[in-house]
Amino acid sequence: MKRPAIFSVLLFALTLTSSAQRPRWSEQQANDWYAHQSWLVGANYIPSNAINELEMFQADTFDPVINDRELGYAESIGMNVMRVFLQDQLWQQDPDGFKRRLDTFLAIAAKHHIRILFVLFDSCWEDNPHLGPQHPPIPGVHNSGWVQSPGKQRLLDLSVEPQLKAYTVGVVSAFANDARILGWDVWNEPENPPGGNPDAVTPTARRVQQLLPLVFTWARSANPSQPLTSGLFTGDWSDPAKESPITKIQLAESDILTFHNYSWPESFAARVHELEPNHRPILCTEYMARSAGSTFDGTLPIAKRLHVAAINWGLVDGKTQTRYPWDSWQRPYTLAQPTVWFHDVFHPDGTPYRQAEVDLIRQLIGRGTPQPQPSN
Repeated sequence: MKRPAIFSVLLFALTLTSSAQRPRWSEQQANDWYAHQSWLVGANYIPSNAINELEMFQADTFDPVINDRELGYAESIGMNVMRVFLQDQLWQQDPDGFKRRLDTFLAIAAKHHIRILFVLFDSCWEDNPHLGPQHPPIPGVHNSGWVQSPGKQRLLDLSVEPQLKAYTVGVVSAFANDARILGWDVWNEPENPPGGNPDAVTPTARRVQQLLPLVFTWARSANPSQPLTSGLFTGDWSDPAKESPITKIQLAESDILTFHNYSWPESFAARVHELEPNHRPILCTEYMARSAGSTFDGTLPIAKRLHVAAINWGLVDGKTQTRYPWDSWQRPYTLAQPTVWFHDVFHPDGTPYRQAEVDLIRQLIGRGTPQPQPSN
């Protein structure tokens, strides 16, 4: 007999609050949660005036006005979720102030009918992050100021582990029952190593492998009503015998499954099919790199057909300079612009990079005919 929908929702909520530290969601719990979501479409968001997550949320550079304006651009085309990176040193510096700024940001997002998927830790880019003023963008270079969390030195220093736990538990506890938060991405690309070799067995890689399951445990100790996840981005997911140790942890610990794919539509669909035997909701939390073959036109219709959430990289062109492709690390675009933008949807004034793209997004989400774009 099919249970009434209201009964399922009440049972789901009761399960989440019945113990001090909830276990990993069952397949049924995860799928019940997903059944109550609209099709999730959005972007990884960093405001155009911030080079990284430190500049986005430090007290001296946090800018609610720009957040409000740019999230308005997202709302105007029907986007309903943003993935947003945090940095552990912000908690270490001023936990109460950091929570207040997060609350302000969440209020702005809610005003625009957008929920947030927060990222707690990150293994990408600069491995020596520091508080305070951040360096300016390197001319012509993609994402030239992005920083890791916690960064190599803090990662390898075992005495820092209690600080990482306090950050995880503190942030998740503060917003554990906040409906404005879609979920918690506990570690971005934990297999992303220096030098780009995911098979390298380094002290950093070993330490991430030790910490990743701990971070899931710390986050669950806050008993969040939102799901936990860590996104897969490399390796073979079709055969358990071929899974890396990190992939095994991600699949075993995540309430919902998330992945990254910056390749052609056929590759995107193949990755989804590799994850489908796990019988859990699937969200793509990074895609869309135009000159690499990953486009809104090619990927977004597949995501809708397969009922996969789609969160592209980049909303507004700005200090991250992610309109430049990855090869700008070796060959900066200082004398000429790339043929097409790599990431991002809008110019800073709200003008779409490609009107046809935003029309397609609105059409697939079901927002009807295009509306006039916000302006300054």
